[in-house]
Amino acid sequence: MITIVAILKARPGTERQLRDELLKVAAPSRAEVGCVDYILHNSPEHPDQYVLYENWKDEDALQAHLASSHYQEYRRSTEAWLASREVYRLNKI
Repeated sequence: MITIVAILKARPGTERQLRDELLKVAAPSRAEVGCVDYILHNSPEHPDQYVLYENWKDEDALQAHLASSHYQEYRRSTEAWLASREVYRLNKI
């Protein structure tokens, strides 16, 4: 299993737009073959910060997700709203 943790910070004034796009990509991502978890979090202390916690069955499932049209659209549509993006690929130990 592959775990992805993505920490996304919105540019000032774009928190709502980023949230809406993250919610829009969540449902089709959860429906993908090989998706174990796809969970969106928001920090109450930092309302401009979102955290995605994802688990994928294997490398093929992750690569299919990254190539999907809904993921590609999400990346295009959110680029202007992101102040920063940190992505961590994790292995369970």
